[in-house]
Amino acid sequence: MEWYHLISLVVVLPQLVFTFQVLNNYRYALRESRKERSAYKPKTVVIVPCKGLDTNFRDNIRSFLLQDYDNFLLWFVVADEADPAYPVLCALKQEHAADSRAHDVRILIAGAAQGRGQKVHNMLHAYHQIDASIEVLAFADADACVHEHWLSHIVYPLRKAHIGVTSGYRWFVPETNNLASLALSAVNAKIVQLLGNTRFNLAWGGSMAIRVDTFRELGLDGIWPRALSDDLVVSRGVRQAGLKVTYVPACLAASVDRMTWSQLGEFAQRQFVITRIGAPGTWWFGLCSSLYSVFGLWGLAAAALLGEGPRERQIFYGIAGAVFFLNQMLRAALRQRMAGALLARQRPRMKWAKVADVLFFWVWSILLLLFIISSAFRRTITWRGIKYKMVSLTETTMLASESEEGGRRSASG
Repeated sequence: MEWYHLISLVVVLPQLVFTFQVLNNYRYALRESRKERSAYKPKTVVIVPCKGLDTNFRDNIRSFLLQDYDNFLLWFVVADEADPAYPVLCALKQEHAADSRAHDVRILIAGAAQGRGQKVHNMLHAYHQIDASIEVLAFADADACVHEHWLSHIVYPLRKAHIGVTSGYRWFVPETNNLASLALSAVNAKIVQLLGNTRFNLAWGGSMAIRVDTFRELGLDGIWPRALSDDLVVSRGVRQAGLKVTYVPACLAASVDRMTWSQLGEFAQRQFVITRIGAPGTWWFGLCSSLYSVFGLWGLAAAALLGEGPRERQIFYGIAGAVFFLNQMLRAALRQRMAGALLARQRPRMKWAKVADVLFFWVWSILLLLFIISSAFRRTITWRGIKYKMVSLTETTMLASESEEGGRRSASG
């Protein structure tokens, strides 16, 4: 075997392993999502923190009001009554008073957060209202639209003692097919394909459930007040306790949105800064795998087209590059097919995002790498109009809100 044969094999082999894992995740998602989950229905409170009116807000809120689950409470939480979400929530509560199966629908006022993330502040405010009859806490984001069996599926695995937390994830569905929105959907899809029946899962706070006793045993009610990220704190606590973070494919939530390039950059930086500080191992894996995907593909292409030496060597590099390329395209097709199966109602709106991902996956790989690199030296993020500095996963400083920034600009102008 020539030395370049060995180099090519070393470069290509991880691609084959990665594709095999994505195929396993795809099969797991389809298999688990088809199962009925109605045998275990503990008393659950669903807590949905809200701030402003997200795209598709009314449909998202209706999806929680119309859950096919008999034994649950539904609490929405805003900072104050001036929030644009508040009157809409009141109207939807009244509209669905007769057809919602929730025993108790509340709209709670948490007040403004002081020195911590507003979302975590809202969630803790609701948590402190629960009584001894509540067995499970379920959390969801207001920008997520779920199917009517979401709660049954997210709660069901918690019947097993070794399951610490269950989680779905988001799938961005472009409201308009502008380039930035398509890029957001494709970049996020690359993360979804990593979720499956593995020990590497992380919880996502937009679709998450945990037993009340586990929440308290992990001390999360004492840790959350100092945290910005709710889900990474939960993931770390669960793992340290030797419990499992379980991904529930049926709880993949459609998040309908439209993005400008500036909004996409802000969103991506926020996600990767939080990940770098809160889950550095995951951040480094993302950086290394992105570097490998981009430079492996283009390095083999350059060696095949521009390299010197025997023609046989260039042909071999070309074959290796083609295998590299086709594996990445296959993974894009698998993740899009998976999303189409799990989010059948959204499938017509996902058509162009699917085409963009499968045909231009190589563009999104470069974009993802740039986003990860850009987060390497930052600790400041902006989240729903509030600027924060992350000192650590459990230490956050709130710097300013949009209104305060605007006031300072006006004063200085």
